[in-house]
Amino acid sequence: MKHSLNWKTIAVDQLYNLAAGLLYAAAISYFAGGANFAPGGVSGIALIANHLWHWPIGLVTVLINIPLALGSIFFVGRTFLVKSMISTVYCALFQDLLFARLPTYTGDPLLAALFTGVLWGAAMALFYMRGSSSGGTDFLTVSINTRRPHLSVGMITGVIDIAIILLGWPVFGSIDSVLYGLVTTVLTSFTIDKIMASSASSKMLTIITMHGQDIADWIGRHCDRGSTLVKATGTFTGSERQILLCACTRLQVYAIRAAAYAIDPHCMVMISETNEVYGEGFRDPKRKNNFS
Repeated sequence: MKHSLNWKTIAVDQLYNLAAGLLYAAAISYFAGGANFAPGGVSGIALIANHLWHWPIGLVTVLINIPLALGSIFFVGRTFLVKSMISTVYCALFQDLLFARLPTYTGDPLLAALFTGVLWGAAMALFYMRGSSSGGTDFLTVSINTRRPHLSVGMITGVIDIAIILLGWPVFGSIDSVLYGLVTTVLTSFTIDKIMASSASSKMLTIITMHGQDIADWIGRHCDRGSTLVKATGTFTGSERQILLCACTRLQVYAIRAAAYAIDPHCMVMISETNEVYGEGFRDPKRKNNFS
């Protein structure tokens, strides 16, 4: 069973990485590459090298990643490094074997910057959610996040990228290249934080009822979720009540609410948002972040 779970986890990781690699390559090679601006990160450096000397974007990215990976080996876990290098290869293959053979986007540069930010942010979020990254400055980002977990990944990424974006000014010969790069960076950081926050959030159900155990049994059978039953007293009527607490996913909350009213039509159901939930069935409390 353990080996089956491991292989399943590996398969899911690679599916995430393939999807993220495709989005990443589309953002960098198709949109940013056609609009002549550096969006930041190692990919921004690779785009600058491609603009000056026509070097392959993916290959340059991999070559820069090697010393960065070796330099960060003492700050991030070995598993994260291995996963990130695999993800970097995926991105490079999509960039040099697929998008290098396709025409780049030649429309409005502002639209290119917007789409680069959204696609790049989505790709990075997918990588981070599976304990991986696209490499490059992400090694620095994750090293800082490991030491300072209160700093958001999106904010750290944005600060590092600004310096690289400024390098594109003399290369592309226009202040617009810097402005487009800044638009991309802001949107990328925003997208990363939004997707990661959404993936980590759950719902908390607080059910006041006379049939708490019946509702708890239904939740256990149909949703495979545990719950907590607390005795309470109504201050208006003075009668005894039960408070059922249950953390669940967004998909389960409506089914549980419907079942609660079917079991006890007079119950009261309160639904609240929870940013993070640690424990069985949710996040591992032993992990400080997604990169350990």
